[in-house]
Amino acid sequence: MTDWFEETLHPEFRQGLSMDKVLYRDKSDLQDLIIFENARFGRVMCLDGVVQTTEGDEFVYHEMLAHVPMLAHGDARRVLIIGGGDGGMAREALKHPDAQVTMVEIDRAVVDFCTEHLPNHSAGAFDNPRLNLIITDGAKFVKETTDRFDVIIVDSTDPIGPGAVLFTAEFYADCKRSLTDGGILVTQNGVPFVQPSEVTNSYGRLKQSFNDVHFYRAAVPTYQGGDMTFGWATDNGMLRHLPVDELTRRYENAGIETRYVTPELHAGSFALPKTVLNLMK
Repeated sequence: MTDWFEETLHPEFRQGLSMDKVLYRDKSDLQDLIIFENARFGRVMCLDGVVQTTEGDEFVYHEMLAHVPMLAHGDARRVLIIGGGDGGMAREALKHPDAQVTMVEIDRAVVDFCTEHLPNHSAGAFDNPRLNLIITDGAKFVKETTDRFDVIIVDSTDPIGPGAVLFTAEFYADCKRSLTDGGILVTQNGVPFVQPSEVTNSYGRLKQSFNDVHFYRAAVPTYQGGDMTFGWATDNGMLRHLPVDELTRRYENAGIETRYVTPELHAGSFALPKTVLNLMK
């Protein structure tokens, strides 16, 4: 008989994944962490009843959060990743040969654990000499750093518990100070159909620091509720309106291999349905 993992993130909406083989389980009073094999999605990591990442569809999330801002910027040589302990975001950012990537992860154990149990996510990124891994609190880092970055990528959990600080107006203001002129901040911003307040709250808080605030979309199958949104904030309002021919030139010059993102998809991802536009108040 097949065992099933049933996600319980939303009380009125659940999804199940067959646990064809359990690879790791740490169930205690503090957390319930499990990694299992699924015939469709490969290795799946879940924490406290919520899917965190899967081998089968992680590339959608990581490509969209890395390549859209980096190619829109046009000359992103210094990139900061907040979070991203599984290494997938670093893997994608490092595909850009001129990029120096700083990654700030609060827990070294997360990096070591994911390197061991989800090695395809990082694919050697942690051994790349262009990656500077710093183990500290991400909010503290952007508040105190004197470095400036062309792109900041916030690869965070949802605004629950320790991740909540990465969705505050104070944190966004610190990110703004840590960007170069015309720099871009992008954030994980949930699935608006079932997490509408994340869009509304982030929009209001980002607008306090940035001139151009918007969202863009991607469909990640194992994140419940359909299209997810990524927050976009910059002072250069032209960067999300680049024509497809210019984006095509940039993608070709970068020489990166992608499985999901294309120049056309990049351009179209900023088109939002009315339901999301209504949340941007």
